[in-house]
Amino acid sequence: MQIPGLRHDYPTINGIRMHVTSAGKGEPVLFLHGFPESWYSWRHQLSALQGQYHVFAPDLRGYNQTENNGPYDTDTLRADVSALIEYIGGPVHLVAHDWGAAIAWLVAIHEPHLLKSLTICNVPHPAVFRVGLRNPRQLFRSWYIFFFQLPWLPERMLAARNYHNLARGIIRDCRPGTFSREDVKAMLAGWRQQGLGGGINWYRAVFRQRIPLPNPVPIIEVPTLMIWGENDRALGKELTNGTDDYVADLDLHYVPNTSHWVQQEEPELVTSLIRRHLERTSA
Repeated sequence: MQIPGLRHDYPTINGIRMHVTSAGKGEPVLFLHGFPESWYSWRHQLSALQGQYHVFAPDLRGYNQTENNGPYDTDTLRADVSALIEYIGGPVHLVAHDWGAAIAWLVAIHEPHLLKSLTICNVPHPAVFRVGLRNPRQLFRSWYIFFFQLPWLPERMLAARNYHNLARGIIRDCRPGTFSREDVKAMLAGWRQQGLGGGINWYRAVFRQRIPLPNPVPIIEVPTLMIWGENDRALGKELTNGTDDYVADLDLHYVPNTSHWVQQEEPELVTSLIRRHLERTSA
């Protein structure tokens, strides 16, 4: 998908060379991708919102064109995002999915002054997730976290048939027509750039160190939109329960018949929800 006016920059952020795409002018909106994606997973939203906002979408540490150097603990990953916000010139509207959303929650908890608003797609608040993992059903759904602790084998399996098996798995998760041939080529090219070892190392680091949270966990005052595709096979809808115990201003939207890859499977709906949230929270 071609995005008119899209720029590609390679600044040094928190000690690594980071690939950052951007377009448009106005208030800054920063998009964070998840595993095993790249900046391209936000293509629809970047294209739709660049006429009204200055949109940014990086490849996060170890992905696609961003340097694959550790460490990969959540403090370092949060510091990457904080440094990127300083580079952009924050505060920003932060929009994030999957692992990107896990880091976005931590930015909102520890550094709320960096944010104007928060949008989360299909990842629970870390305190809620910590409780949810005690549920045997959710623990079973999270089997891949344990698999990723093995050395070299996860990288080898994901790279099987030159990443075509991985692409097929994501495509089958979504309704037909979600991905064009151009989209699939972009996904494959991103994975082949330097492999998925960097992203897998995020899972290895969090398994060893867990996600550190203050005690007590502070209430997030930043206006927060939460979008949840109900057909997420890895993360159950029940993981949204109790989010309002930790978020003072929460707007929660469930998207039925939609997978974990919600912003790609329902791009128009997700974009409209984000736009409304941005307009409500803009200066």
